[in-house]
Amino acid sequence: MDVPQYDLIADIGGTNARFALTDPREARPALLQQQSLRCAEFGSLQHAAEHYLAAVGARPTRAALAVACPVTGDAVRLTNRAWSFSRSELATALGLDTLHVLNDFGAVAWAVPALAGDERDTLHGDAAAALHGPVSVLGPGTGLGVAQLVGDPRRGWHVVETEGGHVSFAPHGEEEQHIARWLTARFGRTSNERLLSGAGLSHIDAALAAGEDSPTLADLDAPLRDPAHIVEAALAGHDVVARRALARFCAVLGSVAGDAALIHGARAVMIAGGIVPRFIPFLRTSAFRERFLAKGRFAALLESVAVHVVTHPQPGLLGAAMALRAHTEETAP
Repeated sequence: MDVPQYDLIADIGGTNARFALTDPREARPALLQQQSLRCAEFGSLQHAAEHYLAAVGARPTRAALAVACPVTGDAVRLTNRAWSFSRSELATALGLDTLHVLNDFGAVAWAVPALAGDERDTLHGDAAAALHGPVSVLGPGTGLGVAQLVGDPRRGWHVVETEGGHVSFAPHGEEEQHIARWLTARFGRTSNERLLSGAGLSHIDAALAAGEDSPTLADLDAPLRDPAHIVEAALAGHDVVARRALARFCAVLGSVAGDAALIHGARAVMIAGGIVPRFIPFLRTSAFRERFLAKGRFAALLESVAVHVVTHPQPGLLGAAMALRAHTEETAP
């Protein structure tokens, strides 16, 4: 009997480290033995990976790790978590012959061509239309990920990893200018990620609660509300500040998604991340679409761009598996 040699797949964010095993022989790899570990409970990525492998009793020789940071050389340092590692040393420590490391939103982009129809929710455009690149892939989570997917089903796909979430925020109107002043006073600079992330929603909420005056030291030092609580309160409808915060979050997301589509020449936009799938009906009725199209002379061009929300529960893991397959095919003799 042919016993499969499973691959190790991981999606390492600032908050959670998600692990799974996959059988590389499958056309679309199933995610087996999934576990999500709290990063704060482990001193390093190696420690978390060893804990997972011991728990599932696996000894893979190939792995793909999607990490929330740029990947440019042997040394890797996460952006929103005090973890760093050497790719070569980690491969040796885990007994791996092959270790493919990629950006976490690059992994999400690799997942997009493999999504089934019921693993994405269409906000605008033809839900059944075949996917063709370029595709802008972005989404708020612990940070704001941005990637570009190019190609098509016939010629194959390629992913361009970016750090587009750190582009400077361009406020629209008085309320967003107030939020930008509040964030700049706190951080010295306001990027899109400062608003479009879990912490970003908390910052928007705090800025709106502080009022329209310039932020005081007391405002800046005030404790932030948990983003999950803000979403829950906004959807319940009784918390005015929470509802304003979530509405502003959706509007800013629309602007940034429209900007990404223009920059990438996108034919479709995929919104992923752990936040947006929690409130898709709210997003539909928000100013997202209006702000997505608010690009002056290019509003008509953006009318033709399909917009989808990725609802697959673990696109980073699926994409890491797809990326490992593509990497293996590229490097095969």
